[in-house]
Amino acid sequence: MTARPGKIAIFEQFAADGITRMFGNPGTVEQGFLDVVEQLPAFEYVLALQEAVAVGIADGYARASAGPALVQLHTGVGLGNGIGMLYQAKRGHSPLVVIAGEAGVRYDAMDSQMAVDLVQMARPVTKYATRVVHPDSVLRVLRRAVKIAMTPPRGPVFVALPMDVLDASTEEPVVPSTIPTRSVLPVPAELDRAAQVLREARRPLILMGDGVAVSGAQAELTRVAELLDAPVWGVDNSELNMDSTHPLYRGQLGHMFGEVSAGVVGDADAVLIVGTYVFPEVFPALASPFAEGATIVHVDLDDWEMAKNFPVNLALVADPKPTLAALAQRLGADRPEPATPAPWVRPEPTADSPMIELFAAELAAHTGPDLVLFDEALTASPGLVKHLPPRVAGNYFLTRGGSLGVGIPGAVGAKMARPSAEVVGFTGDGGSMYTIQALWTAARHDVGAKFVICNNHRYELLDLNIEQYWRERGIDPHPHPDGFDLSRPDIDFAGLARSLGVEAVRVSRPEEVVPAVRRMLAHPGPFLVDLVTG
Repeated sequence: MTARPGKIAIFEQFAADGITRMFGNPGTVEQGFLDVVEQLPAFEYVLALQEAVAVGIADGYARASAGPALVQLHTGVGLGNGIGMLYQAKRGHSPLVVIAGEAGVRYDAMDSQMAVDLVQMARPVTKYATRVVHPDSVLRVLRRAVKIAMTPPRGPVFVALPMDVLDASTEEPVVPSTIPTRSVLPVPAELDRAAQVLREARRPLILMGDGVAVSGAQAELTRVAELLDAPVWGVDNSELNMDSTHPLYRGQLGHMFGEVSAGVVGDADAVLIVGTYVFPEVFPALASPFAEGATIVHVDLDDWEMAKNFPVNLALVADPKPTLAALAQRLGADRPEPATPAPWVRPEPTADSPMIELFAAELAAHTGPDLVLFDEALTASPGLVKHLPPRVAGNYFLTRGGSLGVGIPGAVGAKMARPSAEVVGFTGDGGSMYTIQALWTAARHDVGAKFVICNNHRYELLDLNIEQYWRERGIDPHPHPDGFDLSRPDIDFAGLARSLGVEAVRVSRPEEVVPAVRRMLAHPGPFLVDLVTG
């Protein structure tokens, strides 16, 4: 291989891996390789005005493309700005490859301006973090990063790239990264045990999460649920893992309080957990929420999460798709064919329906099954999915990880990954202000995603959570903290969007919904609706 600087070789490696975009915010210690980008017409640098926005767009891109997304951050200050979104990506298993520059290995002893241990900063919010210290290992480390990011359980990885290492020459060869397959099955005896436990259960229950979507196991999961006649609950469930209109789908367990999960699972005598960890609440149950004597079968590729908090009887480290297919084959051998579920009928909104339901119903009337939703509507989400229920794999993405602000950038990334699809991102007024700069990126790069801000003038989720806190402690209800209020002063989201290059409209009355939806869908570029919901 001909010698060339590492800053050039890295883009040869990215090309070999089919990576043609970098989402980032520039900095001085990255200027060497960013200068190279200008000489690469087939490579696109997607500029974000803040690092959390860059990570959020990449997260949406990775989720919608099911492939790796490349993110560039600016040394310690940029990594610090992106950490909240990186945490979200880690909890949601997004395969991000995050790189950041450093002044140089030769300056390690100087403790100079912006010097910080990037690897230690990144480690808590990534699957893997490392630093390249020799020019002949740059491409090897990048291939390792892509491999780790894409191997289930997927997740973000971080690589620090010192400037002097990238300026030095390397003769490293360029070869595509290897992504190991994990399409593995348990041994037959373990499958037989699992099938027997589930077959003999009188009150079986299924808990499922995003490992189902990564495996493409939605049909197999549904088949097992129908054979068992078992209700299915989503846990850490932010992708389309099962048609949400199926009569056996019961909804999400939630992410705040352990007693919610305990109330659901406590009566089951056998529980099948597939593609998720349990349980993801902020305030989880400390004692096992499962019934005494219940048999727990856990199928996933993430062995770290199995029996991490509560014991299970069968922990099958295996790919959900072939494993569920094998279970269905065993379960169906002596059971009648399940009845075909009745088709779902879309509800009709009424005159007193909430604004989010009126908007969602109108959007449903003008779109089809190819509509892609990025849902950070939070307290408005039930009204949204009532009329636009997730039904098609790869067309619905829910916020996850607990940090706000992914709704707008996530929709931008999803639209870049799926340019022919109609993509609409829903967020709240509070969440939108974490990453509102993403609108500018959409305008700059002509990304025709649509955005809806559900504007209730407060952090309503905090209202609900503190009311729960009062109930648990016997505290009499009283006015919510003033810090939850966003009405003073009122934020002009439509004006703010226009200042960032995105056309917008404010909708505050029911009669304004129909023309707003039609205008939004007809607009050729990015468009924002400020939907006043409270």
